[in-house]
Amino acid sequence: MSADALAFPLLREPAMLRSFVLAAAMHAVLITVMFVGVRFQSHPPATVEVELWDTSPPPPPPQAEVKPEVKPEPPPPPPPKVEPEKPVAKPDIVVQKKPEPKPKPKPKAKPEPKRDRDFEKRMREQLAMEQKAVAEQDSQRKERELKALIAKQQQAARDRGLATWTDKIKSKIRSRIPVQVADAVGGNPDAIFSVSLLPNGEVLTVRMKKSSGNKAYDEAVERAILGASPLPKPDDASLFQRQLELTFRPRDKPGS
Repeated sequence: MSADALAFPLLREPAMLRSFVLAAAMHAVLITVMFVGVRFQSHPPATVEVELWDTSPPPPPPQAEVKPEVKPEPPPPPPPKVEPEKPVAKPDIVVQKKPEPKPKPKPKAKPEPKRDRDFEKRMREQLAMEQKAVAEQDSQRKERELKALIAKQQQAARDRGLATWTDKIKSKIRSRIPVQVADAVGGNPDAIFSVSLLPNGEVLTVRMKKSSGNKAYDEAVERAILGASPLPKPDDASLFQRQLELTFRPRDKPGS
């Protein structure tokens, strides 16, 4: 008898069946554990190592007929537990801000034109000439206004001096007109005479330009003019006039 026959004695048929059932059950448990672990574990499943020992005996002797035994189907694996899905938190609605308007680009500074020195010089000269012309015109205008004012004042002074001189002449002539002749005239008519004089006041000629309408009064005035010669001279010799026009009225008083 060999050593293998001594180590592993021939087993009966029932022992072979139990080994097969045990191996199938172990495979079923292993498949179930792996399926459930992959399905529901949040961390990687641990590796399970199972060592299988082949305990099947050597084939039976040829003379023994072994009828095949119907193998029972393994029980179905328990259905996996379905955990309720966790409610997914709705994301907060984010209010989008309106995009801020882009700042307008700053306008580029235009390059300054090149300065024309000659043109600027001509413009300054022209401006200076215009200002000078305006100043001259203003000065001339003021000078004309001043001259006109002086002439007006001089004319007014001359008129006053001339009126004073003629009043002296008429006063002297009127003092020579008889009062009864003047009182005999009705109303107060004008008798106008043109008298020519010499610088020393002497009367050269007397000419009546307008009659008073009373011949006696007109003749009395003419005689008074000739009798008053020489007539008074003006205080200012520049006021002397060779030809005077004198007006007399019967009701005039001395100095009028």
